[in-house]
Amino acid sequence: MSVEVKDLQNKLYEMHPEIKSHGLDLSLDFDKGKDAWIVGLKKGSHSLTTHLESKDAEDCLNGVKCVYLGVQISQFIKNFEA
Repeated sequence: MSVEVKDLQNKLYEMHPEIKSHGLDLSLDFDKGKDAWIVGLKKGSHSLTTHLESKDAEDCLNGVKCVYLGVQISQFIKNFEA
């Protein structure tokens, strides 16, 4: 399965509505060398970068919630939400 950036972005917004509700900026870039998506979250001067393995990205598009990414998003919000 080929993952398109816009499809993955839309699915992440759908599965993790806290991204938008907390005003986080989301960026996605594919790293061929790591065979993983680089997921960036930013709010103001605070940022977090994490990886989403290709298999996890495919699962995400198939409706399987990525627990690791959800934990990362929650931790980011907890640490930096004013």
